[in-house]
Amino acid sequence: MQSTYARSLPAARRGWRGQVISLLGPATIAAGLIWGFVQPWRLTILHPLHQGFWWLAIEPPLLVVVAGIVFALVVARPLLADLEEHDAAAR
Repeated sequence: MQSTYARSLPAARRGWRGQVISLLGPATIAAGLIWGFVQPWRLTILHPLHQGFWWLAIEPPLLVVVAGIVFALVVARPLLADLEEHDAAAR
């Protein structure tokens, strides 16, 4: 049975390095969301009085979430593909 949704190796076959790499992005996103809930006064979106666009868009918790998304999509996917290719060549 083939599925277009599950393209990578299962986590059990990936090894500890692959599991750590694949969890870094979601862990960073979760950390940014938790930071935003723990310290809501840092999010000026919640009280945007007399604030410019950049003051509203560039906020530390939002930047952490964006960094997690970029890592998961741009860095982790090709890195996992290279790791799987290296493991396949080593066998």
